[in-house]
Amino acid sequence: MKLNRITPEFDTLDRQILELLKKNCKRPLASIGEEVGLSAPSVVERIHKLEQAGVITDYVALLDAGRLGKNVAAFIGVSTDRPRAIGSLEQKLCEVDDVLECHHVTGAYTLMVKVKTQSTQSLEEVIQAIRSLDGVTRTETSVVLSTYVEHSNVSLQTSRQFDSEATRRSGKSRRRAAK
Repeated sequence: MKLNRITPEFDTLDRQILELLKKNCKRPLASIGEEVGLSAPSVVERIHKLEQAGVITDYVALLDAGRLGKNVAAFIGVSTDRPRAIGSLEQKLCEVDDVLECHHVTGAYTLMVKVKTQSTQSLEEVIQAIRSLDGVTRTETSVVLSTYVEHSNVSLQTSRQFDSEATRRSGKSRRRAAK
């Protein structure tokens, strides 16, 4: 792996190791090594470099919110009248129970917050907690009715890879149609 200050460059082995870790970060390193053709110490070295580069930031357990009784998901748009205080508002929002994500966004709102909570009553309490924060001028909540896809892992496929794969696929389908 070659690292530059903006984006590290990964080779095929780095990507394979990352894909395996995404699927199961508790998998034995020797098993990962067997699959990618490296020794366990070589896998450890590559993982350590990925950690140092900030590519791997943490190892976590993914929890099923529904099985924990958190069946109500919502997105809350938050407006503020204090643009210079956005950083402190973001920190305060992250301290509110049931807030999973907080994003500084363009558009009608300053921040977009994702929450998962037990009920509409607890959602109302979360909304009230957010509205009571210093600098919040307005909120608008969209309750999630159903979720088609929700990923917690970043794709390792680059847009260039996607474009070239899409081009190859469309070329194949054009050739089939021409026959």
